[in-house]
Amino acid sequence: MFDIEQFAADCRAALAERSSEAIRETVRRAVCEPQDIMAALGEQAGAFAGVLVRSPDLTILNVVWGLRQWTLPHNHHHRAVIGMYGGGEDNIFWRRLPEDAQGRVEAAGAASLRHGDVTVLGRDIIHSVTNPLDKLSYALHVYDGDFLSAEGKSCWHAETLAEIPYDGPTVSPMFGQALAR
Repeated sequence: MFDIEQFAADCRAALAERSSEAIRETVRRAVCEPQDIMAALGEQAGAFAGVLVRSPDLTILNVVWGLRQWTLPHNHHHRAVIGMYGGGEDNIFWRRLPEDAQGRVEAAGAASLRHGDVTVLGRDIIHSVTNPLDKLSYALHVYDGDFLSAEGKSCWHAETLAEIPYDGPTVSPMFGQALAR
């Protein structure tokens, strides 16, 4: 059975090893048993972002992507470990244009995650996310700090790709208000 307190303890132990592989494996073990996570956290009827753990050293979110939901490009200023326990998400990775006065970005790569996949995003990664499916997608997001209060985060305007201050409801209208609470 998935137990959030045990999972948080396991994540903290893996993060103490300072190894991306250790934290990836911890999250992988959890998401390979999606029925246990669903039993512990419940099913959702639509897009949902729930804070499971929030402390100075660790944030764990239960993220349920709505049908075809998207985010603007954004950064975290924390290492993020994303583990899919149902459905999928497509990530576009962005890089800053050198010496651009508006801080614009350009696409630099992509990754598709599906049930059971786990990826580690470095502290400086800029990414945008889309649930390409016509069904809900489920993920655990683990950050090596207090992601919700991290200062200096940015997002990028959808049309101009110019850098703007991070604003949760702008980055993802479906999640922003839930995480702001």
